[in-house]
Amino acid sequence: MARVNLGVLISIPPPWAGRLSAWRERVGDPQSRRVPPHVTLLPPTLVDRDRMPEIEEHLAVAAGACGPFEMHLSGTGTFRPVSDVVFVVVAAGIAQCEQLERRVRSGPLARETRFPYHPHVTIAHDIPAEGLDAAYTGLAGFDARFRVPGFTAFEQGEAGVWLPRREFALRGS
Repeated sequence: MARVNLGVLISIPPPWAGRLSAWRERVGDPQSRRVPPHVTLLPPTLVDRDRMPEIEEHLAVAAGACGPFEMHLSGTGTFRPVSDVVFVVVAAGIAQCEQLERRVRSGPLARETRFPYHPHVTIAHDIPAEGLDAAYTGLAGFDARFRVPGFTAFEQGEAGVWLPRREFALRGS
């Protein structure tokens, strides 16, 4: 049976996405060209390709239950020493991300996760300490505010590059 590696995320819009990608590349993170800047709602999850219509219907229902919201990204954080990750902090929009994540990671996409959900934008992951430190200090003053109109299902394609599969508009009140 054919399987799809699916991820669901909130994309970071221009011009901030370009700045975050450039920093990720600058600090030597090889994921900079494969993974667009985002807030994860569903981490990479293998699903049967023939279940995609059911999964897309599930995601549409999840999106329909939540309304658009404002997100504020501000400064940096890290999961070190537990995990070699540096990220941009979600300063506002946390509750909405948590609500969406719970709805998305249910039904046909129910799964356990390694760590409790913590909305963030990864800017360096599993690279040498110098790169992690550079990302942490270099983006400490990062600040972005934007409206989140929806989320996107991504499918992992050739060479590990994540490609958008379908957008889901937030429609709830």
